[in-house]
Amino acid sequence: MKNNPVVPYILILAFGIGLIFFMSLQGADNKKEIAAEHEGGGETTTETTDAEADGSALVQSCIGCHGGDLTGSMGPNLHGLDEAHIVEVLTKGIEGTPMQPNMKTEEEAKAIAEYISTLE
Repeated sequence: MKNNPVVPYILILAFGIGLIFFMSLQGADNKKEIAAEHEGGGETTTETTDAEADGSALVQSCIGCHGGDLTGSMGPNLHGLDEAHIVEVLTKGIEGTPMQPNMKTEEEAKAIAEYISTLE
């Protein structure tokens, strides 16, 4: 009798469906713990100031043009720029560039400028 070449695929399919079902039950059992982690209820291992936390999170929108380390790419190098200049550009923009007015609030711009000033 010949072996049917479809049988292994059917077994893999059945195993995959069973695994998905098991994982969804596992997630349903742990939904409160998962929700607590996403709401900030999970443990943190490092402590940062509010400005560092805000600035490092907010600066993620800058890396597309200024590069991952903010040393320049399509946009200029941001290291060594004056904090006041960074705030001005983020709030007032630069005509003829992707830096449009009101890209960030004054508070967000200050947090980003403070964060960038700590980079070497």
